[in-house]
Amino acid sequence: MLQFLKNWTLPVAMLAGVLCYFFFANVPLVAPLKPFILVSVDVLTPLLIFAQLLLTFCKIDLRDLMPVKWHLWLLLFQLFACLGLAAILLFCSMSETYREVFEGAMVCFICPTATAAAVITGKLGGNAASLTTYTLLSNLLAAIVVPLVFPLVEPHEGLSFFVAFLKILSKVFPLLLCPFILAVLLRWWLPRVHHWLATVSNAAFYIWGISLAIVCGQTARSLVNSDAPVFVEWLVALAALVACCLQFFLGKRIGACYGERISGGQALGQKNTVLAIWMAYTYLNPLSSVAPGGYVLWQNIINSWQLWKKRRRDEAARLR
Repeated sequence: MLQFLKNWTLPVAMLAGVLCYFFFANVPLVAPLKPFILVSVDVLTPLLIFAQLLLTFCKIDLRDLMPVKWHLWLLLFQLFACLGLAAILLFCSMSETYREVFEGAMVCFICPTATAAAVITGKLGGNAASLTTYTLLSNLLAAIVVPLVFPLVEPHEGLSFFVAFLKILSKVFPLLLCPFILAVLLRWWLPRVHHWLATVSNAAFYIWGISLAIVCGQTARSLVNSDAPVFVEWLVALAALVACCLQFFLGKRIGACYGERISGGQALGQKNTVLAIWMAYTYLNPLSSVAPGGYVLWQNIINSWQLWKKRRRDEAARLR
């Protein structure tokens, strides 16, 4: 049973999240608990993301954290793609219905690299240590850019830009960077605790599954409560597909120039979609969370295809 859940964590988590939403939304006996459930979810999601990042960073050897040139090019692409879409939202007049498409794509571009990307990179034969360095750098970029851009794109009613900036910064910056800082401090001051966390770092996989179920429930809630036409929802999902394919392609092309084709593709293409859904749902129009929700599916299809190709190459090499 445990092996089944490990092999099928993605579909099981997504289905569980959607089913739980419809259960809590439609069962009358649960109605009095809805406010408590919503508050609990809002508190639990960032805590799960924090725990997942902490366990992942406890596996890092600080001597392996060395930035290289292709990291800079990928970071610049993420930055300018996000700023370009933000400029379109700010300076181009469009109906509210279509704003979600650009907001969803913007989240998909600025979202940092998934903590699980190092595992896939290692299986594909890439440089997992170099990718882990980029994961940290992309988290730093998101922690700075998101509080600056999101309040401009989606102003909060009754809040000035500066107040909204500080509000988002106070939640996003600690969430993305404090796990790494805590992991370093534990390595120095509490090595036994650090070693224990490193030995149970595989638990990050299951924490990711729980987080994915929660944010998929939030995405289902956004879809049900949205007044947007169905074709707009499909456009948001299509924007995620374009962003996914473009980032895998460019990541591979840029990485190939430095002999890191696999690592570059995974660094730019494989995203922390749990974090992306949470950011979109919390700070932008909730419907935009459909984009990173769709990104989950697209990136896992690409990863599955890449792993299948790698297995075929390995089998062909053994038969020679």
